[in-house]
Amino acid sequence: MTLAERLRAALATRSDVALLAGDHADLARQAATDLTAAAVLIAFTDRPDPGILLTQRTDTLRHHAGQVAFPGGRLDPGEDAIAAALPPASVELIGPIDPYRTGTRFDITPVVGVVPPDLALVPAEAEVASVFEVPFSFLRDPAHHHRASAWWQGAERHYIEIPWNDRRIWGATAAMIVNLSHRLASL
Repeated sequence: MTLAERLRAALATRSDVALLAGDHADLARQAATDLTAAAVLIAFTDRPDPGILLTQRTDTLRHHAGQVAFPGGRLDPGEDAIAAALPPASVELIGPIDPYRTGTRFDITPVVGVVPPDLALVPAEAEVASVFEVPFSFLRDPAHHHRASAWWQGAERHYIEIPWNDRRIWGATAAMIVNLSHRLASL
């Protein structure tokens, strides 16, 4: 069975574990039309121990500078989540999974795909400082999911952090990884 077939089968099985719907409970009650639509690609590398591709954003960006994120972003008018998250070639589409809402008012649709191992990537230099791969076996291990909190906009916000080498995967990206880990429990 290929990685893509295993991912499809695992995602078809619903987990009884409650998923993280957003950065805080108020967002679950927010109408989607009040939020900015976005999509990200959760790209699995097709290797015996699959990894997930992540980006480190440049330090010069106005928003989310230096943060680790999935490739993707805000949807353009008329664009759907799959078109925004997927480059036109080299990705085998698995499909969208559970949306996630952020405190910065984004309604994110994660789209799962499989890419060839060692795919040559050309990141947008103005936005992406680097692209790196983390083994999914590491990301899915609950021992690496650390709960943390910080004060933001006058309230204490709780989030998840996943340290990887010298990088800090946190916030919405880490939450979507935790959700994916729950959804892929049978993988």
